[in-house]
Amino acid sequence: MSDRQALIIGASQGLGLILADELARRGWRVIATTRRLGGELQDRADAWNGMLEVESLEMTSAEQVTALRDRLDGHRLDLLFVNAAIDRGDLPINEVPTEMFTEVMVTNALSPLRTLEALRDLVAPAGTVAVMSSEQGSISRNTEDGYELYKASKTALNQLMRSYATRHADDGHTKLLIDPGHNQTRLGGFDAPLIPQESIPAVVDVLEAQAGAPGLQFLDRHGETVPW
Repeated sequence: MSDRQALIIGASQGLGLILADELARRGWRVIATTRRLGGELQDRADAWNGMLEVESLEMTSAEQVTALRDRLDGHRLDLLFVNAAIDRGDLPINEVPTEMFTEVMVTNALSPLRTLEALRDLVAPAGTVAVMSSEQGSISRNTEDGYELYKASKTALNQLMRSYATRHADDGHTKLLIDPGHNQTRLGGFDAPLIPQESIPAVVDVLEAQAGAPGLQFLDRHGETVPW
């Protein structure tokens, strides 16, 4: 049994659920969070006989993040991976209500970085801190219409992660923004070209291959650099 331990934030469904399952399959001990206990994540945890543990977390609540940090005191993580995003439809930015803009930015950009800051001291000196991003956060590749708010939130996430990496440049952690590709999930739509059961094992290959690499990288599921 491996002594590697991972914490996956946002694993109740979709990419996060498959990520937690794949890490457990490879022998990692995994702690995975969900907003609502039970469901498929708990079923996977039961099947893994202690290799996968479930914690409750609403990531947008600073109080709940602090409480999770307290519950995990004493753990040493080799991987902290934040996976969380929402999409509120394909509206041009001038039609986006202020409340919707705030909700998406808080969930997709502010909360992931606030969570990293709260939990980063649990990560081992040579561990990895990673966030699920998207090619849609790439400014240079934004050449097609649509999903302006979602794209902006992922660009904001990338920029905040860059600031995080600059501020913590000497902590020894590998820092990654991961683009998993356009997958068949509730967020990505079920006509997307990729399926998580194929994409996520490739993502884990990248996470394992990059362990110990210095600095921040924005990589796709093949380990190739995504342009900012």
